[in-house]
Amino acid sequence: MHPSAVVDAQAKLGDGVCVGPFCYVGAGVELGAGTELVAHATVLGPARLGSGNRVFPYATLGAAPQDKSHQDEETRLEIGDDNVFREQVSVHRGTNKGTGVTRIGNGNWLLVGAHVAHDCQLGDGIVLTNLATLGGHVAVADNVVCGGHVAVAPFVRLGRAAFLAGGACVERDVPPFVIAAGDRARVRGLNRVGLKRLGVSEGSQRALKKAFAMLFRRGVPLAVALPAVRQELGSEPLVLELVEFLWHAK
Repeated sequence: MHPSAVVDAQAKLGDGVCVGPFCYVGAGVELGAGTELVAHATVLGPARLGSGNRVFPYATLGAAPQDKSHQDEETRLEIGDDNVFREQVSVHRGTNKGTGVTRIGNGNWLLVGAHVAHDCQLGDGIVLTNLATLGGHVAVADNVVCGGHVAVAPFVRLGRAAFLAGGACVERDVPPFVIAAGDRARVRGLNRVGLKRLGVSEGSQRALKKAFAMLFRRGVPLAVALPAVRQELGSEPLVLELVEFLWHAK
């Protein structure tokens, strides 16, 4: 621990934690083994960070939510393992009118200036590129990639392995395995690069390609297309995941 750092007596630091120059660690914070606060980083409680996280200068984790209904109730931030929070990232605790907890999973990269608002629920392997912003209560599934300056409205769901192109303004749910772009963001294509990176088999990719064409390119209402896709391609788990998401999309 650097002598210029301030660590509250009620904070808990695991083995091998490194707290760099001018960092602040508040009461009710727990830092897991091997976590590093590089310099000028702030972590406020109640918050728990798992092992192997890296927090870069001027990032702030666990601040109170930006919600007018919040009256300093004790809500939490829960973060898993091996995440990277680059410069000026901000992640806020939950609210009592939400889940009370903002959660971030494992192996995520939150790049410069990204913001995660109260009650968001993030999975694993997510990338939020510079200045990407998630409104309150957003749910982000595994392996989603948000380009720079993406803005996601409150309560939106982002499906697994979706790619949001830079500058997208997202006010509707984004299905899994697709590319969304524009203002307002709309589905533009299948995220073939993302599927390859995840090691999805050629057969599964072909099934998703056919399902995508049936759902988004033929001008058929979803209410008609979804049962047809389920009947023809529902034996493919990734297609079924796409269909189930769209049944419950906002």
